[in-house]
Formats: sequence, C-alpha cells, structure tokens
Amino acid sequence: MFALTSSCCYYLYREPTDMRKSFDGLSGLVERQLRRSASSGEVFIFINHRRDRIKLLRWEEGGYILYYKRLETGTLELPSFDSSSMTFVMSWAELVMMIEGISMTHIKRRKRYSKFDRFQQNRA
Repeated sequence: MFALTSSCCYYLYREPTDMRKSFDGLSGLVERQLRRSASSGEVFIFINHRRDRIKLLRWEEGGYILYYKRLETGTLELPSFDSSSMTFVMSWAELVMMIEGISMTHIKRRKRYSKFDRFQQNRA
C-alpha cells in the first residue's frame, strides 16, 4: 500500500543530495551517514542543491518505495536545524507545508502530544 501518514517518522537528510541516486544509493546514505536502518519503515527525505526536487524513501513490506517530486517553479523551504546534526526529524504537517510551499518561519504550533517528544524526554 502506498501511504504516508502522520503515524510515520520523517527524517530530513541535511546535505544536498544527488537526485540521480535511487534505492540503493539513498539507502546507503541512510545506513552510512544517518546511521539508521533503511528498512525500519521510517521515511527518509532527500533534497537537491537547488531545492527544487525532493525524494522520499521508505521500506514497506516486500521492498522500498521511492516518492519523487520536481517543482516546476519555486523552491522548497528547509526548516532550521542544528548544523551539527546530519538529520532533522520532521512531522507529517511540516513535510506537507514544505511540499505545498507554505513558509514554516511564521507558523505558531500549539502543544500536542508526540511519541517522539516523549522518547527524547526519556533519553535525557
């Protein structure tokens, strides 16, 4: 089933990515650079240098799925993140806003429960 929902974990790779990479090249980046399992079911997001192309890689039962979008005009706005980290954890809403061209700089988020926030608190 081809489905991306708010129940997925989304990881944005912070470095510009060569969009000629496909399943093997992108899963290699996930394993070597992000030190995560590419077959975990998490969604990994890659953006090119010009920020007009985006690929999402996800493992589903039986194999990888690769989503690819090329913008005809405009660019993708990247969220601000810690420069020492190789990845940025995104929510489904942030991913949708980025793809739809909605600026995230002036968005005020109201507090909501998040599995990820709870996981981060337990690690501290």
